[in-house]
Amino acid sequence: MKIIKTELEYQQALKRIDELMCKVEPNTKEGDELELLMFLVESYENEFYPIDEPDPICAIKFRMEQLGLKQKDLCAILGDKAIVSKILSGKRKLTTTMIQNLHNSLKIPFESLFEKPKDNL
Repeated sequence: MKIIKTELEYQQALKRIDELMCKVEPNTKEGDELELLMFLVESYENEFYPIDEPDPICAIKFRMEQLGLKQKDLCAILGDKAIVSKILSGKRKLTTTMIQNLHNSLKIPFESLFEKPKDNL
């Protein structure tokens, strides 16, 4: 086993994981191999295929879709229709009270509701 550094090594590791997944028992040599390969693949994916956190508006819309909510359903949480519309269109930022209400009412994680700072590089 070695650190995955290339796309070819990554693909080979994925293939080996597929082979092991169906026939491996925990606490065996193959089980240890599978666990190590999964760790190496995760490390490679974190470096070369990072997944960005959703912005707050995407998080809200995703949760609305999950719960089958309409824009009007957010009025009790965020304010009147105009405020809800401005927030969902990105024209208005969430306040800390709104973030608290969204978290409490819709169970959206706090970390998904705060704006991420932009890198100035």
